[in-house]
Amino acid sequence: MVVVAIVVTVIAWASAFVVIRGVGPYIGGGELALGRLLVGTALLSLLLIRRPWVRPTGREWLLILLFGVAWFGAYNVTLNIAEHTLDAGTTSMIVNIGPILIALGAGVFLGEGVPKWLAIGAGIAFGGVVLIGVGTGAAGLSSGAEADTGGVGILWALTAAVTYTIGVLCQKRIMRRIPATQVTWLGCAIGVVVCLPFAGSLLAQLQAAPPSAILGILYLGAIPTSLAFTTWGYALSRLPAGQLGVTTYVVPAIVVLMGWLAFGEIPTLLAIIGGVICLVGVAVSRRRVPDVVVAASAGPASAPSVPAAPQNLSQ
Repeated sequence: MVVVAIVVTVIAWASAFVVIRGVGPYIGGGELALGRLLVGTALLSLLLIRRPWVRPTGREWLLILLFGVAWFGAYNVTLNIAEHTLDAGTTSMIVNIGPILIALGAGVFLGEGVPKWLAIGAGIAFGGVVLIGVGTGAAGLSSGAEADTGGVGILWALTAAVTYTIGVLCQKRIMRRIPATQVTWLGCAIGVVVCLPFAGSLLAQLQAAPPSAILGILYLGAIPTSLAFTTWGYALSRLPAGQLGVTTYVVPAIVVLMGWLAFGEIPTLLAIIGGVICLVGVAVSRRRVPDVVVAASAGPASAPSVPAAPQNLSQ
């Protein structure tokens, strides 16, 4: 069952990049985020039935608020906008540097330190992002597109990675005491509130959108949001966070394959090389310090419902 949960999670999260790309021409970035979160919040509410509610403290409410605004609100909006100018595969490769950003954030803001290999891996991954930018920009010029189109998309994708990182760092603190399902539902509901300014334009766009776009919104809310977060939490409760986090590194490869099958889109050769370099950077950053140090710093794994950071995020 754990293997099934992992497979479902990885495929669902990979498919989200492709579906967002398909819905993008009909539904704007903020509007798509709102529609997806409305569906996700409604379905996640069903999981809270007959489950005990843990009352958050004042500090936890602040972290929950930041978690919901950053991850469910800002992340979804920026990711959607990024895919207006970037293909799904390129976007997923950039966003997948998130584990390094999480580890760096944990080292700086949570006092977990920045090991040597983490710093080296971060530098390698940054070089990969630069190469993706060069390849994407060159492709835009050769196709007659505006020179800065790809660059703007990369900035949006990087912003998505940063907001995702902020959300995870907040979630790490919250889930020490509050159940994962409750935290996820609260974050999703807060994301809905953040995106409410897009409600009017969402209704207008839905009236003109084809049925496939509406089905895409329903899919994003039901599968990558509700189902995948649930299966990820199930697997994470039975495996170490770091070990499970490695499985998400196959997401970009799956996204590239899905994007090619769905739209005939393949990232440029330089972008693919850059994506591989990003993954190498993530792998390098995961190199372990000597066992004596790990034994001194390790603690019981909490359960963030996203890929764990390369070092000690599971404290």
